[in-house]
Amino acid sequence: MKADVKVDFEESIAPWLGKTVKVLDYFLQEEMIENGLDLTKEQMIVLKKLHEQDGRNQNELAFLTLRDKSSLTRLLSKMENKNYIVREQSDEDRRVNHVYITSTGREIYSRSRPIIQKMIATMERNITEEEIDDMITTLKKIQYNMTSKKAFL
Repeated sequence: MKADVKVDFEESIAPWLGKTVKVLDYFLQEEMIENGLDLTKEQMIVLKKLHEQDGRNQNELAFLTLRDKSSLTRLLSKMENKNYIVREQSDEDRRVNHVYITSTGREIYSRSRPIIQKMIATMERNITEEEIDDMITTLKKIQYNMTSKKAFL
């Protein structure tokens, strides 16, 4: 699509993406509360990344979670207060903090997995494998379009 083409916002993909993300966020938060988990989506993502590879440094976590350094620092502080993670200063470079998941964090992450599986099953109900594949392909194209250097040309 060319930049000079006028599009009715309400008839574009944009509001549908935004509304869908809000519905998913609401569903996930309600399920967490119903299951007695004091865990946000952002905190769950951090726990997942640490579950995959413990001891990541904060800069790497910021990149992997698509957060700026200051918002990640605030998020990690909240998680530290909940005893989900601990931060340790690097011996090699005192400016670098490594983040480790605690046993409490592992338990919370483990308890969140069935909730995520339920969300995915609910989300994909009545949608064929082909439709799922097409949607993933389309979403990847949107992400590429929005992150390429020519996004707003």
